[in-house]
Amino acid sequence: MSNMGRPRTFDRDKAIENAMYLFWQYGYESTSLSQLKAGIGNGISAPSFYAAFGSKEALFRECVQRYLSSFGKVTAFLWDNSLPPREALEKTFRNSAQMQCEEGHPSGCMVGLGTLSTTSPEHVAAAEPLMLSRIRTRDGIAATIQRAVDSGELGKKVDVMALSTSFSTFLFGLSIQARDGATAEELNAAVSQIMHLWDASKA
Repeated sequence: MSNMGRPRTFDRDKAIENAMYLFWQYGYESTSLSQLKAGIGNGISAPSFYAAFGSKEALFRECVQRYLSSFGKVTAFLWDNSLPPREALEKTFRNSAQMQCEEGHPSGCMVGLGTLSTTSPEHVAAAEPLMLSRIRTRDGIAATIQRAVDSGELGKKVDVMALSTSFSTFLFGLSIQARDGATAEELNAAVSQIMHLWDASKA
């Protein structure tokens, strides 16, 4: 009889979730293998860890995808063309602010904070999915503004690139504010202020 090996003694789906929270809190570089093994639980050995996930980087990429398909969906309004452009942008800001301050998970945004703790050249590749997500969000904001210009909601002379860069910088900056302890109420007040920039650009 062939040796089928010992069955896994951990819930892989739960392990991905726990690892995601660790990476979200501490970043890729600062999250150690021992922390990941402890988060998975059941005394998983290093060989079992690598057999299950391949590598720390491969696990991180899985965790990023888990984040994007769950918490990261707060930006989905940017691609909802059934919403007026201003509403799509404001919903993105307010839902992101609320999510980043919720209890039950690390504060801030994994996409916004992840690269700040990934500085070594050998780890740049691991952070690529985060960079691509930020680029997609910036493109979504720019497309929302362009949609407003095309529909006449914003003036034809609006500098779409400059305005989208301003809004993107604000959105990603929420991560640092939330991590430093800003409340959802404080961030929502800031959203109200930044939306005046939109109103000042109306046709």
